[in-house]
Amino acid sequence: MILTLDNILTPEELTQVINHLSQASFVDGQTTAGWHAKTVKHNSQLDSTTVEVKALENIIIKALERNLLFKLAINPKHIHSLRFSRYQPGMYYGSHTDNALMGGQKFLRSDVSFTLFLSSPESYQGGELVIEKPERDLRYKLEAGSIVLYPSCFLHRVETVTQGTRLVVVGWIESLIRDPIRREILFDIDTVRRAIFSKEGKSTEFDLLAKTHANLLRQWAE
Repeated sequence: MILTLDNILTPEELTQVINHLSQASFVDGQTTAGWHAKTVKHNSQLDSTTVEVKALENIIIKALERNLLFKLAINPKHIHSLRFSRYQPGMYYGSHTDNALMGGQKFLRSDVSFTLFLSSPESYQGGELVIEKPERDLRYKLEAGSIVLYPSCFLHRVETVTQGTRLVVVGWIESLIRDPIRREILFDIDTVRRAIFSKEGKSTEFDLLAKTHANLLRQWAE
C-alpha cells in the first residue's frame, strides 16, 4: 500500500524546520548511502553532527505519531534513520532500493519508507519521487508538509532537479507488521469497523470485526 497524507506538519512546524535548514551545514549525501547506492546518489544532507538535528527529528516524529491515519495504516514500532536532504540544480538520486536493516548496531528493519516534502512544488523544477512498479512508474511531488509512505521493497528514484531547491525529510519505519499485505488487511478491517461504529455504534458486526482485527494483530505482530 502506498499512502499520501497532507498537512503532516503544521505551518508553524514547517516554518521552524525550514528556518533551521536555511542556516544549517549540509554534507555530501553519499556519506549515508549503501555501497551500491553511492554510484547514483547526488544530493546533500544535513550534517548529522549539527546540534539541531535531534530537535528537528523530534518535530517530525511527533508529527507522525499524532496522525491517526498514519498509525492505523503503518502500525509503527520504530521511526528511524531520518535524513534531511537537499537537492539543488543538477542533483538527483538514481534507481535504488533501500537497505533492509538500518540504525547502525540496532539493526532496525526498513519496512516502510517515507518522503516528507518541505519545499513548495512550485519552488523547484524536476525532483519528482518516482516509485517503480512493474506495471508503471508512480510519480510524487507533493505540497510542503505532505508525506508519501510506501513499502521499502520498491525500487525508486528522484528525478534531476533543474531549477530551485528541493528540501525533503526521508526516513524509515520498522512496523509491528513486517508484511505489507498483512498491514493492508489490518488497515482495511480497521477502516470498516470504525465506519460501522460511526454509523451504528457498538453492534454485533462491529464486535466481530474488532475481534478479528485483534486476533490477526496478535498473530502477526512482532
